[in-house]
Amino acid sequence: MHSTAESSIWRTPDLSLRWWPVFLRNLLVWRKLAIPSLVGNIAEPLMWLVAFGYGMGALVGEVQVGGDGGARVPYILFLASGSICMSAMNAASFEALYSAFSRMHVQKTWDGIMNAPISLDSVLLAEMLWAAFKALFTATAILGVMLALGISHAPKLLVAWPVLLAVGIMFSSIALIFNALAQGYDFFTYYFTLVLTPMMFLSGVFFPREQLPTAVRIASDWLPLTNAVELVRPLFMDQWPAHPLRHGLVVAVTTIAAYWVALALTRKRFRA
Repeated sequence: MHSTAESSIWRTPDLSLRWWPVFLRNLLVWRKLAIPSLVGNIAEPLMWLVAFGYGMGALVGEVQVGGDGGARVPYILFLASGSICMSAMNAASFEALYSAFSRMHVQKTWDGIMNAPISLDSVLLAEMLWAAFKALFTATAILGVMLALGISHAPKLLVAWPVLLAVGIMFSSIALIFNALAQGYDFFTYYFTLVLTPMMFLSGVFFPREQLPTAVRIASDWLPLTNAVELVRPLFMDQWPAHPLRHGLVVAVTTIAAYWVALALTRKRFRA
């Protein structure tokens, strides 16, 4: 413990396979609540999809993707391809905030785990991957409903699955930063209200970003959710993303940076 206290909180992450027992522990606990959790995670995005996709879709008809000269697609397809990214974001965020905070601060589960030869770094890595798994589970269930509704049967949707996993990892890493800073559950309201909600409306989930003012659209190019949507939406249209390297790099860099900051802040919290 003394060597940990004397070392920098920004030191290289101590990554090992010891995260797996922690991940498995969360899985075993969650299995008892899997069905209610699934219903809770997919009910809201499906209501968005039905209300806006079919309701507003009947009024809007088709929207143009990619600006002037781009393809026109049914609004429900446009919405579905964006809302599944939003669902992955929300599922990962809820798990890495409320559930992780309960295990870390309220129930003191992390303290108990670290009595075994498992480091804080491994615990945080397990929490990040567990939240990403929950996001992928939710996105997979929603994708299954979309397939059943015939919204898209594009073969390239198979590629969307690992992309959505990467999206879950990215947003769970970001959420763990706020988990490390929180003193109570109320703190998370700021994150959802000031970060996630504006991002939902600026990232092209509900309407094409070309409708935004130029300055806002340029800024939105770098939002994590924007790059997730830009990777997933073309796959729903059975096309490849126009700039996969750029969007993939934004997702990767954001994930690495966010995880490192979350780890440093969590180390600082446990040191205190």
